[in-house]
Amino acid sequence: MIINTHSHIYDEAFDTDREEVFQRALEAGVEMLLLPNTDETTIKPMMEFYEKHPDNVRVMMGLHPEEVYKDKEDKRFADKKDYKEKLRIIEEEVPRLTARNDTMVGIGEIGLDFYWDDTFKKEQIEVFSEQLHWAKELGLPVSLHTRNAFREMFKVLDHEQDGRLAGVMHCFNGTYDEAKTALSYGFHLGLGGVITYKNCGVKDFLAEIPMERIVLETDDPYLPPVPYRGQRNEPAFIVKTAEKVAEIYGVTTEEICKITSKNAKSLFKL
Repeated sequence: MIINTHSHIYDEAFDTDREEVFQRALEAGVEMLLLPNTDETTIKPMMEFYEKHPDNVRVMMGLHPEEVYKDKEDKRFADKKDYKEKLRIIEEEVPRLTARNDTMVGIGEIGLDFYWDDTFKKEQIEVFSEQLHWAKELGLPVSLHTRNAFREMFKVLDHEQDGRLAGVMHCFNGTYDEAKTALSYGFHLGLGGVITYKNCGVKDFLAEIPMERIVLETDDPYLPPVPYRGQRNEPAFIVKTAEKVAEIYGVTTEEICKITSKNAKSLFKL
């Protein structure tokens, strides 16, 4: 059985066949999906999916870093006057969900993303830091999105890590030194379809990372593994990631699924 620690199955990409996609995941051996929120508009579809499948789904609540620099008309790099309102709406949901047992298991998807532009670097760091405070106050792990921003993220974590932060470096695709730094802060590495790509450097050093510090994910509908590149990713495809990770460590796929699921259960208190 597999725990998929990062799925956006509530995304509109699945509007026409969401239940069929979910059934394929169950048939593939996925016993649980963890759904990270992205902005104020995704709360409703995410929770609707959870309500349909409470035995196999848990949610997280957070504001994705890209949403700090997207305005309501989805124009990148516009004046981001509304990001505080987005954060306020999400913050109001947090106590409601934490009051419900076995519903919300983390703060996410949060982090820093300077891939397209770093105009709103200050605002992203502000939002990221505030959500780290939520996690520490609530004793919840975080799902961290990092793109072109490891140096800045580690600087924030230097300041914020007081022994209360834990979580996953989602879709980790950094260097060996960045992996070691992430582990030193107490984080796990989230491995998805990228690990199956020919140019993924993580393959070169992954075997040196303790298996107790990795978890599996898909980030669907994005980043499908080989042989599905170019298609919509979906939760069931996590099996291909598990197979590749097992190959790298020189163990069976079953062992990787068992170990990573145990890691996820411990980290997210499932």
